[in-house]
Amino acid sequence: MQLINYIQSNTNLPSNGIQNTVELLNEDCTIPFISRYRKERTGNLDEVQIGEIVKFKALFEEIEKRKSTIFKALEEQEVLTSELQQKIEKCFDLTELEDLYLPYKKKRNTKAEIARKNGLEPLAKIMMSQNAMDIQSIASKYLTNDVKTEDDALEGARFIIAEWINERTDIRNNIRYQLVKFSSISTKVIKTKEDDEKAQKYKDYFEWNEPLMRCPSHRLLAILRAEKEGFIRIKIEIDDEKAILKIDDRLITSANDCSKQIKLAIQDSYKRLLFPALSNEILNNAKELADNEAIKVFAKNLKQLLLGAPLGEKNILAIDPGFRSGCKIVCLNAQGGLEYNETIYPHAPKNDAIGAMKKINSLVDAYKIEAIAIGNGTASRETEHLIKKMRFNKDVQVFVVSEAGASIYSASKIARDEFPNFDVTVRGSVSIGRRLADPLAELVKIDAKSIGVGQYQHDVDQNKLKTSLDTVVESCVNTVGVNINTASISLLSYVSGIGPKLAENIVKYRGENGSFSSRIDINKVPRLGDKAFEQGAGFLRIKNAKNPLDDSAVHPESYAIVTRISKDQKCKVGDLIGNKSVLTQLDLLKYCTSTIGLPTLQDIVKELEKPGLDPRQTAKVFTFNQNIRTINDVKEGMLLPGIVNNITNFGCFVDIGIKESGLVHVSNLSSTFVSDVSSIVALHQQVIVKVLEVDVARKRIQLSMNYK
Repeated sequence: MQLINYIQSNTNLPSNGIQNTVELLNEDCTIPFISRYRKERTGNLDEVQIGEIVKFKALFEEIEKRKSTIFKALEEQEVLTSELQQKIEKCFDLTELEDLYLPYKKKRNTKAEIARKNGLEPLAKIMMSQNAMDIQSIASKYLTNDVKTEDDALEGARFIIAEWINERTDIRNNIRYQLVKFSSISTKVIKTKEDDEKAQKYKDYFEWNEPLMRCPSHRLLAILRAEKEGFIRIKIEIDDEKAILKIDDRLITSANDCSKQIKLAIQDSYKRLLFPALSNEILNNAKELADNEAIKVFAKNLKQLLLGAPLGEKNILAIDPGFRSGCKIVCLNAQGGLEYNETIYPHAPKNDAIGAMKKINSLVDAYKIEAIAIGNGTASRETEHLIKKMRFNKDVQVFVVSEAGASIYSASKIARDEFPNFDVTVRGSVSIGRRLADPLAELVKIDAKSIGVGQYQHDVDQNKLKTSLDTVVESCVNTVGVNINTASISLLSYVSGIGPKLAENIVKYRGENGSFSSRIDINKVPRLGDKAFEQGAGFLRIKNAKNPLDDSAVHPESYAIVTRISKDQKCKVGDLIGNKSVLTQLDLLKYCTSTIGLPTLQDIVKELEKPGLDPRQTAKVFTFNQNIRTINDVKEGMLLPGIVNNITNFGCFVDIGIKESGLVHVSNLSSTFVSDVSSIVALHQQVIVKVLEVDVARKRIQLSMNYK
């Protein structure tokens, strides 16, 4: 019950829904499966809400694990009192938990520990009582071979008192509060690095100061990166005098010699122990919040990218453009299979444009090409210009496709396994073509961090980032659904309940036995048990199956209900599909059972209306301004077509057809205040932007979408 209460206190979700979701998670159910097919048990919780339950369940388990370690350590020291045990048991905050444990934590050879070994703890206690009038005289009684003078004794006692002060939870919390509310972060350039070329991108932070709580995530991460790279120094500051006075108010109860010693101990404790540790803690907390914000932005962008518009099953000619090394061409069939590859040299230094155009024309005819995909890297604009000049015997659409991460894929084991007899250049071209046909199916083969749609992605917690991005990929794959007869191992591995090993088994079985003809056949895959089938079957699609429900999101466990509905309507199951007039008139309450209620029945009806509907939009042709080839062609005041290629908290970057992307700062997105950039623009959105400023030296372009 503690777990449920903990999750509820952090999410405000209904306890019954949390309880049932936790049970399902403990049964190894996945988030997509729970949110889609167990709505009655969860109270219709969505993926985001279930994700929050997963997050706080993991955090609770981490806290409990830490408690167990602490209890064991305290028992070994024989210092675990019933009062301390109760405090620890009631604590569900890791910081507070560490504060409770701090006085008992095994310490290295600290100044206080040395003083204790020298027998000065009784003197420290006398000083803390603040009753003694002549503490100097009392200190003389504690002299030893290691404690030569009264001043040595008093200093040692102060070290012990400083440690006690450092271990006071109330004092630590008070300084934490001041650090959270009133601290500032300032930066100074390291003089020897000021003229370093690499340091220039951090020039804004050579001398910077602002309240830490107001420092936005992207700026904090930039500052921390600049420090890590050795260009600046960072300082966290609060009003030290005020902080020390607050400790004085808590501890000083007299005006004698003892109080003077305690004041000295307070100053020592604050400067040597409290402030360094807690300012570091507060900066780490700020970094964690900045990480979370950056990861959230990355996750949003990745979702938009993965759910980008697919062209669909078309014969595609893909070009990976280049100058000296030529343009690598591949011809792909409608299923993405490689039919042909060659290299042409239309650009400098060979300049064989005529020969290249003839070759492309013949390939378009020979392989019945319906679309041409051009990578957006080096020589992209020149290649696009060449293709646009050509006249084909039929309508051929031309697309410029992002190459981000293509080189990572082409050198990967996945690519080598797919195309063992071809080099990286051919594999890269294939990836460009397949991205046009189905971005999701191709991009899942690449580590999401290599796609380049994040904000300071290399600076954030890499484990958190991976977990978040894997969750996004899993969500996208299961939202769209997967054709089990054509999907790659990479794509199948993200299907609910499947994973990499079963994905390999599915592809191997498919290769040995031919295509799956029904969802029931999936059970024949080696090691794919009942649980994996339950979790994954609803997200796997089988085209042209005997049972039309096999190509829908209706789960096999609900087939019987659909059959019952069809019998009541005196028609076949196939006749229900797309028959909106019949489906909208159904009395769904009639089909409710103890396990299937209205939410699931409504989902079934929605799916029957448009079975297997792809939630993604359709790919659209886009053309850059043909007169803009380099940053030198971009002039202030120009209106240019562009494509949003990255979104951050401070604005969005727009590809205007040259090497450098332009920035639309959040203040230039709209005439009204923008709190969330993603509410205004989406990744791959086609926009018209106005050029505000061009800094050729720093290769920066400032753009605006608020120019009307």
